[in-house]
Amino acid sequence: MYLGKCLCGEVHIKVNGNISEIIHCHCSLCRKNSGTAFATNGFINTADFEITSGKTSLSSFSFKPGRSRHFCRKCGSPVYSANEDDPTRLRIRLGIFDSDITERPISHNFVSSKANWEDLDANLPHYDAFEPSRQ
Repeated sequence: MYLGKCLCGEVHIKVNGNISEIIHCHCSLCRKNSGTAFATNGFINTADFEITSGKTSLSSFSFKPGRSRHFCRKCGSPVYSANEDDPTRLRIRLGIFDSDITERPISHNFVSSKANWEDLDANLPHYDAFEPSRQ
């Protein structure tokens, strides 16, 4: 089971199943929607998904016919995406989860449209907090 919530804590979700086909998507739509170099998405079974609180705080945006992105209207956090062509599954951004995720990404996708400043093979330093120059 996975538990998660949006940034402001208004929308809480629960997934009673596995997350499959986790990918880092570098397409321009995911970059624009997340405001980052890529979005990490996975699929869940619709039957395993529950909004445990804050359902009335959800809003949606259809960017293509039959496809909708659902997000918290208060903080803007993406919660899930739905596709009418496959109503048995939802796509979810893994950043919404508070639970540790056992499944792992399988690929970087749409790398030909990745941000020009993203270096997939960068050997950058790792810090447990802010980089030393910000402390």
